[in-house]
Amino acid sequence: MWRGVFHFGSFFPLTVGLALVLAGSNWLRLRNWFSTPTWRRWLWRLGWSATLAWVGSVAVFFWHIQHGYQTDLASIGKPVDTILILGSGTLDCQASPTLAARLDAGIIQAQRLPQAMIMVSGGKDWRRDCTEAQIMGDYLRAHGIPAARIWQEERSTSTYENFAFSSALLQQYGVRPEQGLLIVTSDFHSLRSARIAQRAGFRHTASASAETPLYLRYNAWLREYFSFISGYLLNEY
Repeated sequence: MWRGVFHFGSFFPLTVGLALVLAGSNWLRLRNWFSTPTWRRWLWRLGWSATLAWVGSVAVFFWHIQHGYQTDLASIGKPVDTILILGSGTLDCQASPTLAARLDAGIIQAQRLPQAMIMVSGGKDWRRDCTEAQIMGDYLRAHGIPAARIWQEERSTSTYENFAFSSALLQQYGVRPEQGLLIVTSDFHSLRSARIAQRAGFRHTASASAETPLYLRYNAWLREYFSFISGYLLNEY
């Protein structure tokens, strides 16, 4: 967060941690206050019940999301015309570890599918002048991908915008939504991105997953938990 990578997945655990430290330092006083009268005891039990239910839902989601949901290309039923690599934040206008993992996975797919064009999608991060797509394009070119194969979508700031803006740009290049699309993203992000792609009009998609670095994994999963909820509320899929 100090380096400008600010998102709910880092802010929420920090807030919860500080709240737990504060509650722990005043635990006896807090418990005594909730022990009387009756309505306080009821509130205490309700709070614990809600907390346990929430922790249970997070555990179920973590179990569900760990499978990654990579899709076999054969399931598309059409040739892959475009590889779409989704952005994932940058550090000082350099690819973050998560973004670099996505790009490395994209390079493998680009070598596997030499006829496919590559779309990199990502706009400006908070407090940054560079765009993710610029950084991603530079990374691919530095790793041997010809510049002529790379298209850059530089406006999006969310997964939904990744697909909406990429769809409009692809159509300008003559690529229709019903053509084959390979989505390259992180393992935890594959399921939600595939659903959003369907909502954005892409009918024949497959996913290639990049493994999330261990020290970022559980924070990323927690952020994805809330992203699933917000995506549902915002009707993104």
